[in-house]
Amino acid sequence: MHKYKIWLSPPHLSGTEIGYIQEAIAKNWISPYGENIDAFEKSLEEYFGVEDVALVNSGTAAIHLSLIIAGVGQDDEVIVPTLNFAGCVNPILYQKAIPLFIDSEKDTFNIDPTIAEEAIVSRIKAGKKPKAIIGVDLFGIPCKLNDLKVLSGKYDIPLIEDAADAIGARLDDKPLGTFGKMGIISFNGNKVLTTSGGGALISHDRELIAKAKYLSNQAREIKPYYIHREVGYNYMMSNILAGIGRGQMGVLNERLNRRREIYATYQKELAGIESLEFINDLPGACSNRWLSIALVHPNDSKVSRDDLYYHLEKNEIESRPVWNPMHLQPAFSKHPYFGGNTAETIFKSGLCLPSGSSMTDSELSFVIEKMKELFG
Repeated sequence: MHKYKIWLSPPHLSGTEIGYIQEAIAKNWISPYGENIDAFEKSLEEYFGVEDVALVNSGTAAIHLSLIIAGVGQDDEVIVPTLNFAGCVNPILYQKAIPLFIDSEKDTFNIDPTIAEEAIVSRIKAGKKPKAIIGVDLFGIPCKLNDLKVLSGKYDIPLIEDAADAIGARLDDKPLGTFGKMGIISFNGNKVLTTSGGGALISHDRELIAKAKYLSNQAREIKPYYIHREVGYNYMMSNILAGIGRGQMGVLNERLNRRREIYATYQKELAGIESLEFINDLPGACSNRWLSIALVHPNDSKVSRDDLYYHLEKNEIESRPVWNPMHLQPAFSKHPYFGGNTAETIFKSGLCLPSGSSMTDSELSFVIEKMKELFG
């Protein structure tokens, strides 16, 4: 038994965050305006190489805004992966639209572009062309974005890239989040870069971000009095939380390197266990390894994913099964699904291992030791 719990992906602060927070409090800028907001937005623009950034209070809010801007409304249909977090799907339903769930491909666990195209063709034949495609970079692993961009262009359907998990990951040396019409980043408490809670909408199109900022501020017109011509939302990030983000930007590359190092160590040290599989990046892809995913194939060892989960839990090690496919969830099961059972197979065998950048070599060794102990 370890003397304290080893967490899956805890926040890892730099120590400089408190200075930005104290400065905001001293200047009384604790609302969604102030120097931290401006500086954090600017640093993200430079990091992603985009025209503009809208800071919001969650990644889910950013997805919701992107759907509104893409014109998704009641009874419209949206292509979205089934192996996914509910925060990506709920905003589709906020718009009273219909998610079309797409199965995964085995290379990256992400949306299968071939099946996505089959769904698009099927819906066009039925007289219902989907209004948007959402590509998700699950666990910080780049999805097949180039293929999705081809689909987007071929069928004239906007691509929204949900890179909530994927800050720092790249494809063809281009930052994830920048491949679609709009990109989403999350700064949730367990992400590589955290603001406690928060997110961002990024785009190469400055007008789209201006629209997002307008909608996130209750769609309030710039007048000396309040006037609203559209329904708006209270989605802005506070200047306090933006200060945490500013402090995190300074150590982002260190945090990314450590997570990749952790994943590589799992791969190396557990390579002798045939029942475990760790996938490699495809050519041109560089995952951020937000979470280290192991696939547990019982084979001769008879050890299941759940056996490993409970063994680690017994030893004060937090792990988590990969997402349960959305089309199997009671809240979403009535919506169309396209594909086979790849996503379900990944769910049944996939386990997220401790991956936090603050994890010490000693803690990592303990996790690996306990995994080897179970597999014998």
